[in-house]
Amino acid sequence: MEILDELLKSFSDLAWGLPLLILLIGGGLYLLILSRFLPFRYIGHALQILRGKYDDPNDPGEISHFKALTTALSSTIGMGNIAGVALAISVGGPGAVFWMWMSAIVGMSTKFFTSTLAVMYRGKDTNGALQGGPMYFIREGLGKAWMPLAILFSVSGLLGALPVVNVNQLTQAINDIILEPNGVTVGLTSNLIIAFVLVVLTSVIILGGLKRISDTASKMVPSMVALYFVLVLIILAAHIEEVPKYITIIFTDAFAAENYKGDPFFGGVLGALVLLGIRRGAFSNEAGIGTAPMAHGAAKTDEPVREGLVAMLGPAIDTLIICTLTALAILVTGVWQTTNDNGVSLTASAFNEVMPGYGQYLLMICVFVFSVSSLFSYSYYGTKCMSFLFGAHRKQYYNYFYIISIVLAATTPFSMMINFIDGVFALMAIPTMIATIIMAPRVVKEIKSYLKRIKKPHS
Repeated sequence: MEILDELLKSFSDLAWGLPLLILLIGGGLYLLILSRFLPFRYIGHALQILRGKYDDPNDPGEISHFKALTTALSSTIGMGNIAGVALAISVGGPGAVFWMWMSAIVGMSTKFFTSTLAVMYRGKDTNGALQGGPMYFIREGLGKAWMPLAILFSVSGLLGALPVVNVNQLTQAINDIILEPNGVTVGLTSNLIIAFVLVVLTSVIILGGLKRISDTASKMVPSMVALYFVLVLIILAAHIEEVPKYITIIFTDAFAAENYKGDPFFGGVLGALVLLGIRRGAFSNEAGIGTAPMAHGAAKTDEPVREGLVAMLGPAIDTLIICTLTALAILVTGVWQTTNDNGVSLTASAFNEVMPGYGQYLLMICVFVFSVSSLFSYSYYGTKCMSFLFGAHRKQYYNYFYIISIVLAATTPFSMMINFIDGVFALMAIPTMIATIIMAPRVVKEIKSYLKRIKKPHS
């Protein structure tokens, strides 16, 4: 086990080297400048699209803009926002949060471009159904010569879509918050029971396909975000005098890196802190990884730019709002300095500090729903990769592989799971970002013609 743990750590560190950093952040900045900061200029328009102002039931696709966004968000709003932020702070201190923000701002333009391409270049699977996602826009937009990139994305996607971090952290949360305080012995048996319950729950939903997944996600996600929002505001209200201080520290520590506890990168701790924030940011909002375009590619629309604008709201909701709330809760309560907790347990300590006795149970409800809703969306991403590689008639086999991985994730250490997913996400980001940068000028052309169309009356 220890050798495997070391191997996975080396794999993850190698994949997240300087080249990927340049590709994700440099590529995202290039897209921001190329689009002349379009994502930020049309946020109002994006909200109108999301509210259904432009919905047309006759448009091609499977699900509405709102359901596409909630399906994509149900995979990204999850452990990245609760455990990922806690992990970033426990290693990097408050400054890591600033670099997560930077990755989100750049990520908004990346999400806009990747999801616009997912609708511009939809392809057909072997059953003749319209599909979107990086593997399809690489094949349809760049042609057969680029197929190796599409295959690399799909193979990595099969592994990247496994719900291992979510299940692992959910198991940890159930053990730490519910079982241990109530005197239940925690071990392999209890973990297997948790895994069994999750397997049953997940099987019922995922074997029902995208419609059932998107219906469930669109009901679960908004209400949980609202509950989480209220709980964190209670924590912040209890420590209101600390809030301005910590907001300032997030900015100053981002460049001073005084609280960083990990290994240096590129000759210094600041470089390591930047990398940590961007890596955790990418894990939380998945911009540039290529998962969300698979959900947005299924949206009912014949206007690619519209779906891009809706997709771009993802990193804003996900990292700028929810991750910031988690970060402030952990910082103002001081638990990041007073406990050795990591991941979801650190966030639970913050909730318990302000709401002793019941705070962690309320967090548990949020964690449970965030995790379980992620379980549904990820299985959809995995089956899309499976049908691209092996044909749509074989995609259901992925679900069996997926369900087995739930048992595996509930019984293995967190460090192994996070390094595995980090490394595979990096392998998904490479083809997604290369193809997006090559085709970016086509998206800009599409933006111009879209803006002309919406300015005309009766269009």
